[in-house]
Amino acid sequence: MKNSIVWLASYPKSGNTWTRIFLANYLANTQEPMPINQVNKFGMGDAIAKTYHMVAGRRIDTRDLALTLSLREKVLRGIVANNADVNLVKTHNIKSVARGIDLIPTKYTRSAIYIMRDPRDMVLSAARHYGEPVEKVVARIARSDNATQADDNTVAVFQGSWSEHVKSWTGYAPYPVLTLRYEDMLTNPHQEFAKTLTHLGVPVDDERLDRAVRHASFDEVSKQETETGFMEKPAGAEKFFASGRSGQWKTDLDPALADQICNNHAKTMKKFGYLE
Repeated sequence: MKNSIVWLASYPKSGNTWTRIFLANYLANTQEPMPINQVNKFGMGDAIAKTYHMVAGRRIDTRDLALTLSLREKVLRGIVANNADVNLVKTHNIKSVARGIDLIPTKYTRSAIYIMRDPRDMVLSAARHYGEPVEKVVARIARSDNATQADDNTVAVFQGSWSEHVKSWTGYAPYPVLTLRYEDMLTNPHQEFAKTLTHLGVPVDDERLDRAVRHASFDEVSKQETETGFMEKPAGAEKFFASGRSGQWKTDLDPALADQICNNHAKTMKKFGYLE
C-alpha cells in the first residue's frame, strides 16, 4: 500500500476548488473546458459521507463524531488501496489530531499543496457561501474549536483558527509541501499553477497549461454554473463562484472587523505578506 495521497488543503473559500478545476482540465487535456460537475473524477474529498457509509458497510449517522472519526482511517486506507502513485484528496481539515485521531496521517501521505488567502477577503466569501453574518465568521476563524457541522452529505471538518490552520500545514512535515497564495494565483496563474504540476511530477507543457488556465478561469466556471449549476454549491447560497477578486475587503469589510482579523492573526498574516 503506497503513501499516495497528495492533499489539496486550504481553509474554506481560499482557492481549493479553483486549483482542483485547473488540475482536472490539465490532466484531461481536452480542447473544451471540463464540466465543473465532473472535476471530482480527478480527485475526491476526505469528508464525503458516502465513503464513510461504504467503509462502515451500512448507512451511519454522520453526526456521530466518535463514529466518523473512528472510520477515518478506513476511508483513507480505501483511497490508497487503488495502488496509484498519486491520489488527489481535497481537505479543509487542520493538520492535527481530533479526539485522539490523526486527521492527516503521514503513512498515507505523499505530499501536500496548501492554498491560503488573505483572511479579510476569505471571510467575505465564506459569509456569502454559508449565508452567515460576516462578524460571525470573523469570530469563528479565531477559535481553536472551529469545526463544521456534519450533514447528510458530509462529515464534520475540524478547522481550528485560521492562524492555527496555516501554521499546521506550512510548518515542518516529513514530506514535500507546496504553499501557494490565492493572490499570487490571481496575478500570475500560469506561474503558480505550473508549480502545482511540477510538485506533482507532471511535465509542464506551455500550450496545455495556457488552455487549462483559460478553462479554469472565473468567467468560464461562472458561466458553467449559471448554465448547469454546481453540485458543490450549498443549498442556501446564490452562487458558488460569486466574485473571486482580491482586495475586496478594502471596500466591503467593516473596518472594525478588518482590524479584529488583523489583531487576531497578525503574526501569521505578517509572515505571509498580508500585513506590513
